Amino acid sequence: MRLRKIKDAKERLCQDNNKYFINDLDNLKGKFPNIFNNSNPIHIEIGCGKGKFIVENAIRHPEINFIAVEKFDSVLLRCLEKALNYDLNNLKLINVDALELGTYFKEKSIDVIYLNFSDPWPKRHHAKRRLTSPTFLEIYKKILKDDGAIYQKTDNRILFAYSLESISNNGFSISNISLDLHKDLLNENNKLENIETEYEEKFGVNGPIYRLEARKVLNND
Repeated sequence: MRLRKIKDAKERLCQDNNKYFINDLDNLKGKFPNIFNNSNPIHIEIGCGKGKFIVENAIRHPEINFIAVEKFDSVLLRCLEKALNYDLNNLKLINVDALELGTYFKEKSIDVIYLNFSDPWPKRHHAKRRLTSPTFLEIYKKILKDDGAIYQKTDNRILFAYSLESISNNGFSISNISLDLHKDLLNENNKLENIETEYEEKFGVNGPIYRLEARKVLNND
């Protein structure tokens, strides 16, 4: 779900009256996520859309710190506008490409990575751009704690099949696979908390939502 380019998005993100957007990234290289002044778990969402998912998570879970990672400033601005409706001390927004995460985040500093309805890049020669390609998975392995996890949701069957194979072949174990998340949530024994994104609210009725959890396979040698 593409958002139109907003000409002054970066300037509006940098306005002095917001506490969410982190602009001085050069001074924080290798230091993230020491920006919350506490030792709470850190969850990041790569590609935050308009921000419904991560803002609602921050509201529901003050015991967790959340960071929205988004490479398009126009998209991140929409997330900021949503966040400004609340006074949250556990939410930050950064405008970077996921390929740069290893530059800013310390090794083994992140507890959870969310990949919600990422661009499927359907053409085969674009596969390396998918957020579950080996290139990105190597970055995630470095910044995730040993017990850290990746949570992926998508409505794209081809991307999900690709992710299952790529994740399994690149140092992660997969669990809690759902081939129809919304149907599974109706099961009274399912205790999963599912906060929907804007995209999921709008298009989730059109077909199944696929979900998985992945954790690092630790080398005990």
